Amino acid sequence: MVPHLVTTLTGPINELEQRVLDSMPAIERWFRLEWMEHTPPFYSSVDVRNAGFKLAPVAINLFPDGWQHLTPEMMPLAVQAAMAAIEKICPEARNLLLIPENRSPSTSYLSSLAQLRRIFYMAGLNVRMGSIDPAIKKTTAFTLDSGETVTLEPVIRGKRRLGVKDFDPCTILLNNDLAAGVPGILEEIHEQYLLPPLHAGWSTRRKSKHFKCYEEVAKRMGKLLGVDPWLINPMFDKCIGVDLMQDPGLESLASQADALLTKIRRKYKEYGIKERPFIVVKTDDAAPGMGVVIVRDAKELPELSLTVQGRLRAGKTDAPSRDILLQEGVLTKERIDDAVAEPVVFMMDRYVVGGFYRIHPDTGVDENLNLRGSSYVPLAFEHSTHLPQPGSKPGASAPNRFYMYGVVARLAMLAASYELEATDPDAEVYA
Repeated sequence: MVPHLVTTLTGPINELEQRVLDSMPAIERWFRLEWMEHTPPFYSSVDVRNAGFKLAPVAINLFPDGWQHLTPEMMPLAVQAAMAAIEKICPEARNLLLIPENRSPSTSYLSSLAQLRRIFYMAGLNVRMGSIDPAIKKTTAFTLDSGETVTLEPVIRGKRRLGVKDFDPCTILLNNDLAAGVPGILEEIHEQYLLPPLHAGWSTRRKSKHFKCYEEVAKRMGKLLGVDPWLINPMFDKCIGVDLMQDPGLESLASQADALLTKIRRKYKEYGIKERPFIVVKTDDAAPGMGVVIVRDAKELPELSLTVQGRLRAGKTDAPSRDILLQEGVLTKERIDDAVAEPVVFMMDRYVVGGFYRIHPDTGVDENLNLRGSSYVPLAFEHSTHLPQPGSKPGASAPNRFYMYGVVARLAMLAASYELEATDPDAEVYA
């Protein structure tokens, strides 16, 4: 299936697209200089939303899965990027240990692991998969529908090194977001490269920190392009220590939600946007239970509280007091066969390597698509190249639109590099 863009072909999004295309040399030079000063995350994926009047990232994953959705045409890009990433860290690398999530693996997730293994094998590495899940006590093989086998082995921890039986890696690649905390088996590893670093996990990361860094780079990109940074940046706010089980905690949340909605309404009025603004409410970390809640009016928050309480109890989640992220909701006007769609851009090192559309037939343009029942369509455009096509009218070229997705996704990746530098426990501090 080839995705066909049905986004409205008039308005600010096409003005932005034209600015991006006209400024491509300046944009690429700007990124090049940034990467001379900052280290990109080892790999990442970014959820992008195209509202027709703005294009913005709404989430970034530093331990991405979904690699199986990359098309064969995208694989050479991924392999080259993997080579570049490994060469920067350990040019002599021979063995790589891939550590997956601690969960009962679904067929989809196993397929993603198999694709990652394929990418690094073609990049010249021996790859094995070592599980730190206490439930994996012996070597366990899973057979995919394709007939391919994915084997998980229990990790063996030595004094200073990690490996599996008869396999001593120099590089350890985490595909585990550490939402439950950093297990002791991963600590105090000094003789091997651990990628991404432990502070990239959700035991340390906060979404508000990331979007604060993103706000900074979006302002700089807006200045470079000569556009309002809001066109590429979702507004946000953070509410600290909200007890979702108690009424008093909702008062502060309601006040901040109302203030944020007021700011968004002003922007909508400035640009003549007739859509109804909304915000997305979610935990600032990756704590389970709450999920994503849509709010269009601060008066809805008491009802939201009851909904969230039910989810938390159903998930048997303790510690109801938590930090909450309020984020400007970004509509999606992309469609594939009448299903609402949003692009997800995959990157390794500083390179865009591909992506896909996440689609859901039963959601609205203002709803979360990362739900059960979602399906995925690769960003496999009719033209094999992902390079922009100079001279094409805005909105008329799929590769041009994909290039614009990539610029916004790379901004999010750059923000993640700022974020990781700011939270690095081993960073040198100069007086």
